[in-house]
Amino acid sequence: MGKFGTALILALAAQSASASCGPGVVEMRSASGTVMRFSAELADDAAERELGLMNRAKMASSSAMLFAYPKPQHVYFWMKNTLIPLDMVFADAAGRVVHVHDNAIPLDETAIDGGPGVTYVLEINGGLAQRLGLSKGTVMRSAFLDQPGAVWPCAAE
Repeated sequence: MGKFGTALILALAAQSASASCGPGVVEMRSASGTVMRFSAELADDAAERELGLMNRAKMASSSAMLFAYPKPQHVYFWMKNTLIPLDMVFADAAGRVVHVHDNAIPLDETAIDGGPGVTYVLEINGGLAQRLGLSKGTVMRSAFLDQPGAVWPCAAE
């Protein structure tokens, strides 16, 4: 994705701030206050989390998959049968990013350690996290997240 794709995501985020926390939406807010918005699929049971984004040849730059766990835990991911490079954004129960893994290699079966205390993992296209400034401390919000205790709840604007 080039400058146009990044600009498009930021433009969509700016124009749609009033539609925050709609179904299938995940927003990320960087330390600088920039908001990025993704259209996300939810993987919230064991079968969906196991399948993830396997066998997909492409993903739109504004799309993502959000993995949700019932409680904070130490998580590991891999790229088995995953055909596109991905960034993995690991967050705690409050929606605070605790780790970002950049450019996971397609088809690689090496374990990617997200660390302890992870409740959510947002997978986006490889290289996008760095281009958008997503890093430890970035916060996420979504109707998918358990809102009590969220750092950036859906009701906040």
